[in-house]
Amino acid sequence: MTARDKDAVRRRATRDSRSLSAPKGLRAGLLPRFSSRDRFGRFTEAVARGMGTPWFLFALSVFVAAWITWNVLAPERLRFDSLALGFTALTLILSLQASYAAPLILLAQNRQDDRDRVQIEQDRQRAERNLADTEYLAREVVSLRLAMKEVATKDFIRAELRALLDELDREPDDTTDSEHGEGTTR
Repeated sequence: MTARDKDAVRRRATRDSRSLSAPKGLRAGLLPRFSSRDRFGRFTEAVARGMGTPWFLFALSVFVAAWITWNVLAPERLRFDSLALGFTALTLILSLQASYAAPLILLAQNRQDDRDRVQIEQDRQRAERNLADTEYLAREVVSLRLAMKEVATKDFIRAELRALLDELDREPDDTTDSEHGEGTTR
């Protein structure tokens, strides 16, 4: 494969991957703007995937425990959040994290739904092709069976040959010497 062919394959693969992820009605002129949306979409999926792991929950728990421990046990002048006020800064940070987490997770789910719709459509088309192929093969098998009824079988040919041999054996021998010895005189 030449370098020119490889470039053409690369361009085609890039174009195909963009068209799969692009929403319907998106024109080719808008694809550069779409790629930044796609990057953001991949980012949101990565964040949502990260938030859905046990390690994230563990890290968040360690963070909260460290925050509370520091602000309870540290010397008064080093504390930055007060137990008396109910750890207001921690509450704000966790609320901020939750307010961003929910839309990011919804964006990731929307992208997954779009991919699922494309996959379902491809599966449906594949199933239709398989059904059409199966129906075609079934018709071909039926036509072969019908054609085989008209084809002479080995047993049929043997029976016909036996009948011909029996018929030849029953006929009187009408051959004369003149037929075998043409050109000879007695």
